Amino acid sequence: MIRILLAEDDSVMREYLTRALERSGYAVTAVDRGTAALPLIEAEHFDLLLTDIVMPEMDGIELAQKVADIAPTTRVMFITGFAAVTLRAGQAMPQARVLSKPFHLRDLVMEVDRLFESETASGGL
Repeated sequence: MIRILLAEDDSVMREYLTRALERSGYAVTAVDRGTAALPLIEAEHFDLLLTDIVMPEMDGIELAQKVADIAPTTRVMFITGFAAVTLRAGQAMPQARVLSKPFHLRDLVMEVDRLFESETASGGL
C-alpha cells in the first residue's frame, strides 16, 4: 500500500485530505506542521510527502528539502493557496508537483494516482 505523509496546518483541510486519500486506498499519516513530520520521515518509509507550503515553524519547502536529504526516494507534492509561493516551490524542488488551492478532492486524488500509476501498473510497489 502506498504511504503518504500529509503535513497541513489547517485541521479541516487535513481531515478532508486524509479522508479522501484513505477512501482511495492510500495509507495516510497526517501531522499539523513540518517539524512534526521530520521524526516520522526519519523513522518510517513514506512514498509521498504531501505538504502545504505555508505553515508555522517550518514551511513546506524547507520540509521537502530536508526530506530529500533524509529519504531521497520519497516523492513530494505541494499544496498551496498562495500563488506567489508556487514559483518559489518550483524553483526549490523542480521535480515536485504543485497543486493550487482551491482544488476539488477528486483532483488531488487524480494527481496522487498519476504519481504512482507506472509503479502500480507494473507491480513495482
